Amino acid sequence: MSAPTPEPTDNVSEPGVTSGLVCGHHHLYSALARGMPAPPRTPHNFQEILELVWWRLDCALDLDMIRWSAMLGALEALERGTTAIVDHHASPNAIEGSLSVIADACAEVGVRASCCYEVTDRNGPDGMRAGLAENERFLRSGGRGFVGAHACFTLSQSSLEAVVGLASDLGKGVHIHVAEDRVDSAAGERLEALTTDDWLLAHCVHLDRPLRGTVAHNPRSNMNNAVGYARPQRLGNTVVLGTDGIGGDMLEEFRIAYVRHREDDVTATPVDAWSWLESGRILVPEAAEDRVRWSYDPIDPWHLAFTPGVRPVEVVVAGEVVLQDGRPTRVDAPEIRARAREQAKRLWARL
Repeated sequence: MSAPTPEPTDNVSEPGVTSGLVCGHHHLYSALARGMPAPPRTPHNFQEILELVWWRLDCALDLDMIRWSAMLGALEALERGTTAIVDHHASPNAIEGSLSVIADACAEVGVRASCCYEVTDRNGPDGMRAGLAENERFLRSGGRGFVGAHACFTLSQSSLEAVVGLASDLGKGVHIHVAEDRVDSAAGERLEALTTDDWLLAHCVHLDRPLRGTVAHNPRSNMNNAVGYARPQRLGNTVVLGTDGIGGDMLEEFRIAYVRHREDDVTATPVDAWSWLESGRILVPEAAEDRVRWSYDPIDPWHLAFTPGVRPVEVVVAGEVVLQDGRPTRVDAPEIRARAREQAKRLWARL
């Protein structure tokens, strides 16, 4: 059984105003990847992209880099009307405390965060156990989030069962990459008896059977990695939109989700992609109470799918104005960008 389809969550009737947008699957640390040196050789498939780019990058992260990447990612999300981020983190050489660093950085900017640490076997048994421990530490201390896992193809059966067991003990769902590429095509078989309705299943491009949980559709990332089109509606699950680390602009992700859907099915309309955008609020329900005043009216899927340059002019989170006249009220945006640039250079020097 899939998760039930939620009721509409954006009941704002004021012209030009919506509830806060939610990024349903993010990797905030990837904010520091922009402009990074080229990999040792050109990747020719998805696994090589992971091995030559992302797994090298995440191994080089430290807590300062994690903090400023999260600050920058949260700032950029807020500037685009995204008031909540569901993050999926990995930093094998800076695991302990990393989720608190991310959550605190987002809170400082004024953005809600749901966090998890990516458990995987690729850094050995000690790394796997440290990832589990960080999920447990963060969630037991009152942090908001899931128990995280990378993907089945980097998890032994015992490690996967440890993730599921911890999630069950904590009463939390699992946030996991599922069949993003054919290299993980066995994920459906391995997960079929394990998933529950509170799981968050990222990508599901090559998923061969229905699983319980919410599907996070990341169309731009899927195109960028050349893994194929997920056809997210085919599974019958509730669908939300994520960026997979390519920023926090959810209006832009909505537009991309629509045109990718339309390319596959000429009868598709922006209404489907808009429903996926709105469904993100089931992951962070408080975002439905946030308010975003936009530079454009009407806030209608048919208008917004074809109208570039729409931006928030005011954002209210938990009753506090955190963006006014397009500028954050809590933090200094130029300082964040400057500090993130410094950390990016440190990161690149380690690669």
